[in-house]
Amino acid sequence: MSPFNDTTARSGSLFASPIADANISFEFFPPKTPKMEDTLWTSIKKLESLNPSFVSVTYGAGGSTRERTHNTVKRLIDETSLSPAAHLTCVGATRDEVDDVIRDYKAAGVRSIVALRGDAPDGADTYTPYPGGYENAAELVAGIRRIGDFDISIAAYPEIHPDSPNLAADLDNLKRKIDAGANRAITQFFFETDKYFRFLDHCQSYGIDVPIVPGILPVSNFKTLKAFAASTGASVPDWLGHLFEGLDDRPETRSLVAATIAGEMCRKLYAGGVKDFHFYTLNRADLTFAVCHMLGHRPERAQSGEQG
Repeated sequence: MSPFNDTTARSGSLFASPIADANISFEFFPPKTPKMEDTLWTSIKKLESLNPSFVSVTYGAGGSTRERTHNTVKRLIDETSLSPAAHLTCVGATRDEVDDVIRDYKAAGVRSIVALRGDAPDGADTYTPYPGGYENAAELVAGIRRIGDFDISIAAYPEIHPDSPNLAADLDNLKRKIDAGANRAITQFFFETDKYFRFLDHCQSYGIDVPIVPGILPVSNFKTLKAFAASTGASVPDWLGHLFEGLDDRPETRSLVAATIAGEMCRKLYAGGVKDFHFYTLNRADLTFAVCHMLGHRPERAQSGEQG
C-alpha cells in the first residue's frame, strides 16, 4: 500500500503541524578517504545546527574501522557541541582488547556506546565468537556496564535479525541485552509503520520496557537499498519500488520523493506516540536535513532570528 492515500489528500498537508518536540539523532560512519572525510564533516556541521540529542559513529566489520571510529568520535567531542555515541562490536578482538577500547572511550569523555554483536568477518558465512572475546551483544553490554556508567544503546529488528530462527528467539535475545543493562534499542530501518508498531506490541509482551527508537533511512539510491536490505533482513515493499521507477537518472526528483516518504513515515510514527527518531544519514546531510525541516526542526540560530 502506498503512503500517498486519500486520507493524506483530505488532510491538505502532511506537515501542517510541526512535531519539533520529538527528539532526533543521527548516525555517521568513519570516512575512508580525505574526500569522504570532507563530505562527512560538511554533513556533521550542517546537521549539528538541528541540535540532535546524540550522534552515533559506526564500527566496521571485524573492527576494521576501530581507529577511524575513535578518531571521529574524539573529533566530535573536541570540535562540536554534539554528544557522540561510539559503536562497538564483539568481532575480531578479545575481551581484554574490547575492554581497552571501552576504557579509551571513557578517558576521552565518551559517555554513550552503541553495543552490537557485529557481522561475520569477510569470507565467513556465519558469525562465530572471536576466541577469548565477548560471545554476543548481551555479554558486551554487561562488560561495558562493569567498566563505566555509560548510556548504552543496542540494536532491534522489527522484521527479525537474519540469524534468528524465529521471532521468539529474536525477542529473547533482545530481552537479554536489556537485562544486561542497555538503556534503549534502535531499530533496523523499515518502511511500513505497521511492522514497527506490531514489534512494539511483541516487545511489551516480553516485558521489554525501554525506548525502542525507530531507525529512519531516507532512500538516496533504490538499487543500493535493495542490495543492502537483503543483507539486513529488512523488506522493501513494492509500493516503494513503484515510487522510484524511472528516476535512476533524476537524482533531484529521487531526493524529493525520498524526503516525502521519510517525512510521512515519521508523521505516522509520531501519531502513534513515537517521540524519538534516529536517522541513518549515510554521511549525507541534505536528505536528513530536509526531512527534519519538514517535521519542524530548524537550526537554532534561524529559530532565534525568527523569534527576534
